[in-house]
Amino acid sequence: MSNCIAANTELTRCFAASIRSSHDKPNTTTNIPLHKCATDRFSSRFPLLSATSDDVRPRRIRNNGRMLAMLKNASGGSSDGLTYKDAGVDIDAGSELVRRIAKMAPGIGGFGGLFPLGDSYLVAGTDGVGTKLKLAFETGIHDTIGIDLVAMSVNDIVTSGAKPLFFLDYFATSRLDVDLAEKVIKGIVDGCQQSDCALLGGETAEMPDFYAEGEYDLSGFAVGVVKKDSVIDGKNIVSGDVLIGLPSSGVHSNGFSLVRRVLARSGLSLEDQIPGESITLGEALMAPTVIYVKQVLDIISKGGVKGIAHITGGGFTDNIPRVFPKGLGAVIDNDSWEIPPVFKWMQQAGRIEDDEMMRTFNMGIGMVLVVSQEASQRILNEIHGKYTAYRIGEVVNGEGVSYR
Repeated sequence: MSNCIAANTELTRCFAASIRSSHDKPNTTTNIPLHKCATDRFSSRFPLLSATSDDVRPRRIRNNGRMLAMLKNASGGSSDGLTYKDAGVDIDAGSELVRRIAKMAPGIGGFGGLFPLGDSYLVAGTDGVGTKLKLAFETGIHDTIGIDLVAMSVNDIVTSGAKPLFFLDYFATSRLDVDLAEKVIKGIVDGCQQSDCALLGGETAEMPDFYAEGEYDLSGFAVGVVKKDSVIDGKNIVSGDVLIGLPSSGVHSNGFSLVRRVLARSGLSLEDQIPGESITLGEALMAPTVIYVKQVLDIISKGGVKGIAHITGGGFTDNIPRVFPKGLGAVIDNDSWEIPPVFKWMQQAGRIEDDEMMRTFNMGIGMVLVVSQEASQRILNEIHGKYTAYRIGEVVNGEGVSYR
């Protein structure tokens, strides 16, 4: 590891040495060693849980369906339920910004950005972990937040079929607490190992008076590669194709502004157990985001995968239609998977309407693959026993997402 400390106290880090041999010159892509680890490697802090930040705001596709029972008040009208906008996040404003950016930079709007290089594309993505950091500060759990950071970017770029190559991070704080920062970076290293990519470097910025004492912010950047003839782009999706869902570990790294508002309204603390469950709210909410890279690449190798959606900010409502050609929508089968207790608790405690839940949270499904009808059962049979996966619905003519 080599650190260069500038006069303005910004520190440039290269943590490549922590996961591979150091070199005086940057490695070329072909020399980057990739690291192996178990697909579902999680901290022992979360033994009861199965294996993009609040600011991710993809374009909106109207949700015309219902999944959970709509909450009504005594008069029969809508409840005084919380919304993401009430919590300070305006998805529609974010969608409008994306629309304007797309005018200046055509092609913007996918989960990852593709850059042509010979017979391949480099696929890049960037993200943070949003206000999940607020819970990290409250719980003191810092050693898994780095997994979330890596997951948000590598899960985005794998939707194109790209294998992650390397990751870069940015860690900013008012006063550098070396022990705390080490815990955060340890999680980043763990996430890189889970996704088979190299932690190539990063930046630590110490900026006095900019952040509250003991707090920090994170962002990450991932780059992967996919052959041009192997890109997963959704162009061949047709009505009748099947949706396969991969389970999440919980809330992942989206919607935490609303989560925190619900927590405040409920009167419970992060140390309290979810009603009727044996896990605390802090443990459930801080469960690290699943890194789907190995699962998804394995499923892609079996053939028949046409499109992939990472279920982040915007939930099912906005993310699934992002991979469809115009004129297609999705029907989701309500009972095809078990919704984790933390989502049921949030809806009840926050009196959140169904549409809002489906447009904000992953509801227990963190990645959705669109596969041909003929390949769907074969894929499910072949991955049975290796990964948990559900047939959650199908592609239909029309637009938006509905439920049955």
